[in-house]
Amino acid sequence: MSRRLRTPRSPTETGVAAGRPYMLWEPDSPPPWPAMVIVHGAGSAKENHADFGRACAAAGWVALAYDQRGHGDGDDEISAEVVTDVGRVARALAAREGVDPERICVRGSSMGGFVAIHGAAVSDSIAAVIAICPAGEEQLLRGLRDGSLEFRAGDRARADLSAWLSEHDLREAVELLGSKPLILIHAAGDERIPSEFSRELHQRAAEPRKLVIVPGGHHRSAQHDAELQGVALRWLERALGR
Repeated sequence: MSRRLRTPRSPTETGVAAGRPYMLWEPDSPPPWPAMVIVHGAGSAKENHADFGRACAAAGWVALAYDQRGHGDGDDEISAEVVTDVGRVARALAAREGVDPERICVRGSSMGGFVAIHGAAVSDSIAAVIAICPAGEEQLLRGLRDGSLEFRAGDRARADLSAWLSEHDLREAVELLGSKPLILIHAAGDERIPSEFSRELHQRAAEPRKLVIVPGGHHRSAQHDAELQGVALRWLERALGR
């Protein structure tokens, strides 16, 4: 007799929060819940990280994945406002009934990791960060110049973003996180962003901090690894004193 496979959990709701289209998953456990803001990378969209949204809900977290400017269901172009969007979405999530406003975290991959760290560094609404294969200003500037970054942006938007990137440094943003927990996950085989960059960010970070370098893999492999998703969530729970 064959076993029937379980249907993946659908989002609890979809909509627009702080101007960003989103998908949200709520857990079955009783509140108050910790919460996770999920930030995708360049050329991606919220739907591509539904696996992590489901993993969060299964572990007792509320999870909200949204489309960054210049991506997905939004009708705008990319800009440096992607950094402040993280804090805006976190505040909107904190206002939901059942969410613990003291345990709003953010998880970003590639460009999303860059946005997550910068956003958490300037927002009091964000308590902790998961950054997976985070890109730095150097990689993003290179992608802007050679056209390899996929998002909606005209010449003016690209010029403004390039100017902003030239004036900031992710290493300094990591230092500005202070005592906010930070876990960095990077595939050693990443062909786009060397894992040494995450090692450098880890060295600049204060405690509590954790670095996970996974043997092999590629730029996108660590984002969708179920075991790594569980490791990150459990580490944050301990770091936040759940």
